[in-house]
Amino acid sequence: MYSIKVLKRLSCAIFLGYSKKSIHEICMTVTIKDIAKEVGKSIATVSRALNDYNDISEETKALVRKTAKELGYSPNAAAQRLQRRVAGTIGFILPTFGPRFSDPFFSEFIAGVGNQLSELGIDLLVSTRTPGDQEIDAYREYVQAKRVDGFIVVRTRLNDKRIHYLLDEKFPFVAFGRMDNENEFPFVDEDGEMGMRLIVEHLITLGHKRIGIISSPSEFTFTKYRMKGIHAAFNKAGIIPDHSLIVSGDLTQRGGYQKANDLLNNREKPSAIIAGNDLMAFGAMSAAQERGLMVGKDISITGFDDIPMAEHSHPSLTTINQPIYSIGRQLCEMLVHRITSEIIDHPQVILSPTLIVRGSSGPRF
Repeated sequence: MYSIKVLKRLSCAIFLGYSKKSIHEICMTVTIKDIAKEVGKSIATVSRALNDYNDISEETKALVRKTAKELGYSPNAAAQRLQRRVAGTIGFILPTFGPRFSDPFFSEFIAGVGNQLSELGIDLLVSTRTPGDQEIDAYREYVQAKRVDGFIVVRTRLNDKRIHYLLDEKFPFVAFGRMDNENEFPFVDEDGEMGMRLIVEHLITLGHKRIGIISSPSEFTFTKYRMKGIHAAFNKAGIIPDHSLIVSGDLTQRGGYQKANDLLNNREKPSAIIAGNDLMAFGAMSAAQERGLMVGKDISITGFDDIPMAEHSHPSLTTINQPIYSIGRQLCEMLVHRITSEIIDHPQVILSPTLIVRGSSGPRF
């Protein structure tokens, strides 16, 4: 049974002499764009209302759902349009080193991506590759064999060969992160510069001046922004960085443990350590505790990401929250719009960071 509004479309189609198959398609291919036009809201707002996001009011959600029902909208409409393409599949090539992989950051991110695509009836193809030639070869293989309709790219680099290749091929993709200068593509990113400024200002307020840094690898764009935020906060406070207290880690817990030991072997030990991500912060906490230091009292340690484990570590970790799960869902919405040639209301999103203060940071005694 079609709604009144859909019946109007049907009458028009019959008048114009469409076939039965075409008439059915006209009646059934209601898009989010149609709903947005009807309710006078943006496509992004309608999409988020349909997916029950907390930042959309209940009044708007009710209006959108009512209109969607009246128009005969199917939540799988985007998936149906996508299925008319080659694969009906989204690609996600996970950059990882070695045979062991246990990064909760990506687990949370893939959960967001996978759940969003599952609601749309779209498949997700996940594979792992060592960054470098193997990684680029995988992108070429998937594009040329038409195995996927688009990619989600993560942990963008200053000069990212993956992004350059996809742009040259005019192949649909979205990214979690930016490049250094050329950013003519859809992305979602956290304001890492502001995030690290919040961390440093928090530690300085607690009385810390000798602060160790375990940065993430320099090839990543987010490293540049986060280090920029650290130096800006130091400069504002009149603190001259001690370069012997700045080391580079590999984003793993083991790497954080090793680099924290290097910092703690320093003749003048830091009273606080800022780690470039939560996993390295956990490693740093282990290194400090092995030396009999009480984290949060004898030394403060902070992370970045707010992965689920951060709240339940001992002590719980002070960190910067990234809504990793929500970002995964948001990137999926953007990519489906990109693939189906629909307008993306906000193709470049930089999220404001939130400082989460927990037990791992405390006053300097």
